[in-house]
Amino acid sequence: MNMNRKVVAIHQPNFFPWLGYFDKIARSDVFILMDNVQFPKKGGTWSNRVQLAVNGKASWVTMPIVRSFHGNRNINEIQIDNATSWRENLLKTVQNNYGRAPFFKQVFPLFTDLVNNPTDRLAEYNKAAINVLAKAVGLDISKLVIGSTLKVEGAATDLLINMTRALGGTAYLAGGGAGGYQEDKKFVTAGIELIYQNFVHPTYPQCNTAEFISGLSIIDALMNVGFDGVKAMFAGDTSTSR
Repeated sequence: MNMNRKVVAIHQPNFFPWLGYFDKIARSDVFILMDNVQFPKKGGTWSNRVQLAVNGKASWVTMPIVRSFHGNRNINEIQIDNATSWRENLLKTVQNNYGRAPFFKQVFPLFTDLVNNPTDRLAEYNKAAINVLAKAVGLDISKLVIGSTLKVEGAATDLLINMTRALGGTAYLAGGGAGGYQEDKKFVTAGIELIYQNFVHPTYPQCNTAEFISGLSIIDALMNVGFDGVKAMFAGDTSTSR
């Protein structure tokens, strides 16, 4: 048991993230919302889309963004395209597909408030939703830190190491998809312990699918098992094993 270990996790501020994202928050001592990295100009990103169960299948729901900018922009510079009625459409989609879920009446008012956040900034929108949802399922939101406030530089793995060091971290908690860009040896050289999350997705009754679909937004779990049900998923997992 290492009482001096300080586990840092880092992730971009995603759009109504999946359970694994919140599990990462639960396992860390500090969780950095990395809004100070480049937004991909092409292709899909979890920053502005996520999957829900729609007509019994995993389906993307998307926050439209303004893509008419030139050059590169960081996540905290990306604007939401508020010219469309995407908020209204998202609420209708959820109402149509989760209206009969056991905890719809408990969850939908909170979800409506989060969806209707009027900001035109993607990072601000996602940070606000993550804060509220994390608190609603019993996680300590005082551990959330905004990456752009750290004034740390570097690229790829070097940036992760520098951010971890900036907050006094002794260990870095990596998610399952980190292998492609993360250079593990650099953490060892830097004297930072590397921990892999190894998240195992819990199963629960889904009101609108024939077979269980994993990897959906936390909203799916909340609709089906409620705030207390999701809270129980993290109850034995509030910190990494020490």
